[in-house]
This record gives sequence, structure tokens and C-alpha cells, in this order.
Amino acid sequence: MASALKLSDLAVGARAIVRGFPGQGPAFLRLREMGVLPGTAVTLVRTAPLGDPLEIQVRGYSLTLRKSEAAHVVVDLSEDR
Repeated sequence: MASALKLSDLAVGARAIVRGFPGQGPAFLRLREMGVLPGTAVTLVRTAPLGDPLEIQVRGYSLTLRKSEAAHVVVDLSEDR
């Protein structure tokens, strides 16, 4: 069974499915424009040495997010690692 958590809390290498994110504001617009939508699979590739920013793999490309932006994205852990 999948468990819900924040994208910012994923471990490096973990795969997850986006469940939701804020419905308004600049973070919402940026995420939507970059293809991070509910139902999209993401993988946390790596974090910077001090933990911010995060690099995720989404829709076949790499995307860098601030940890504060990733904290607004709710994901379900994917069982196929």
C-alpha cells in the first residue's frame, strides 16, 4: 500500500506519484508549467550538499526544485522501485 508524504521528504532514489499540490500561487504555476501534475511519476535523483535544492526526474527530464517548493507537493510512494 502506498503512503503519502511530502516530495521534500523522499529519500534519494525513491520513486513516487504526485497526489496533489497547492492550487494557487507562484509555486503552483511553476510546477504545472513544468509538468508536475497529479498522477505524474517522479524520482528524487539527488540533493545538493546542504540539502537544497532537490533534483527530480519527471516526464523524462531533470527538474530542480527548492526544498520549500517540494514541501508543498504531496506524493504517494511508488511500490516499483
